[in-house]
Amino acid sequence: MIEASSVIGYLKRNGYNFYSGVPCSILKSLLKNVIADEDIRYIPAVRENAALGVASGGYLAGRKSCVLMQNSGLGNIINAMTSFNLIYKIPVLMFISWRGFKGKDAPEHIIMGKKTLSLLKELSIPYRILTERYEKDIDWALKQIERHSIPTVLILKKDLIK
Repeated sequence: MIEASSVIGYLKRNGYNFYSGVPCSILKSLLKNVIADEDIRYIPAVRENAALGVASGGYLAGRKSCVLMQNSGLGNIINAMTSFNLIYKIPVLMFISWRGFKGKDAPEHIIMGKKTLSLLKELSIPYRILTERYEKDIDWALKQIERHSIPTVLILKKDLIK
């Protein structure tokens, strides 16, 4: 299990200090650390497309931005992602929780849990499932952002981060 403070600290050392997101129980420890850190600006959002918009605005203002969201919100960001971020090359680092992984969750998360990776692949969004070797995974994501200048996703399974 990974300490949320270690992940946030690593991101800070890489210049990521602007966040937006929608709460999710899988992301609660990351969110708690982001909110508590005085060096990080966090703007909560009521929907995932709003969080993407806020983070994208942060990027346009010169900040390295992150979005924290649940995979159920992928449906809410597809239009913004395809008509704004991908077209105009506006990168954000996205941490997306994987609700419904392997069909284990509340019924409302099962279908999106099955479709999460295929949706990202269909949209040509680079993604990787976050592992205990989080620094290597984050480095991979940051290289994708640098190379392609588009949003890049790190998928979080339940109980990986405490």
